[in-house]
Amino acid sequence: MTIRLKILRRQMGWSLEAMARQTGLTKSYLSKVERGLSVPSIAVVLKLSKALRIDVEELFSESRNSVAMAITRSADRTPMGDPKGRDSRVEGIAASVAPKRMLPFAVYPPQDFVASSFKEHEGEEFLFVHKGSIEIEFPSETVRLKTGDSIYFNALIPHRTRSSGRTQAEVLVVISQEEGKDA
Repeated sequence: MTIRLKILRRQMGWSLEAMARQTGLTKSYLSKVERGLSVPSIAVVLKLSKALRIDVEELFSESRNSVAMAITRSADRTPMGDPKGRDSRVEGIAASVAPKRMLPFAVYPPQDFVASSFKEHEGEEFLFVHKGSIEIEFPSETVRLKTGDSIYFNALIPHRTRSSGRTQAEVLVVISQEEGKDA
C-alpha cells in the first residue's frame, strides 16, 4: 500500500519545501516517501497527519471511509516503519476507519536499543504485550513487561522499546489522537 502524501500535499497547495517547513522533515526525505523509496515511521506519519490536518489513515487509504467498525485480518495490516526489519516492524490496524481518536498498531520491537532511538509525540500511549517480553526505556527508568502486562503513559516522555528474551515480542500499541481534530 502506498502513502498518498503527494496528492494530499498538492491539495494543500504546498511544494515539497513548504511541506518540509510544516513538518520539520527534509525535502529530500519527503520526496523519497512520496516516491515509495522510504517508508515513514509512526512518528513521521503523526507529523505528516498533523501538518496536513488529517487523520493518519487518510495517508494510506484511497478514499475516506467513515465506517463505524473495521475488521483487520493479520494479513491485511498496513506495514509501516523500516521494511527491512532493522528497526521495529510496525503494522497499522483498522486503517480503513476514519476519523478515529485511537491509532492502533501491532509492533515487533528490535532486540537492541541501539536500533531504536528515543521517540516522543503528542498524545498518550498504551502498550499491551501480546507475546514475549519487552523493556521500555524512559530517560529516568526502564520498565520490564512480559506477556499480559501493559503500560499507559504520556507519549511526550521520550521512550523506546526492545524485545527482551528469546521470543520476538508482539505488542499492541494504541496511541491517542487529538480529540476534535479537523479532517
